[in-house]
Amino acid sequence: MATIVDARGRSCPEPVIMTKNALDKNLSENFDILVDAEVAVENVTRFATNKGYKVNVEEDKGYFILQIRK
Repeated sequence: MATIVDARGRSCPEPVIMTKNALDKNLSENFDILVDAEVAVENVTRFATNKGYKVNVEEDKGYFILQIRK
């Protein structure tokens, strides 16, 4: 089961910081990051891929789900 980090309504760099904190706490888990801005999608995706994670993005009812997997 994935850990869910809800960063909707937060402006960058806060979604990236929230993602970093989650990854630092649980390096082997899967994560779903919820954001509502395309710039956050780009920044979180860039951060996670640079850390060696794979990112899948889905759009759902006005927000984005970033599925981050090792």
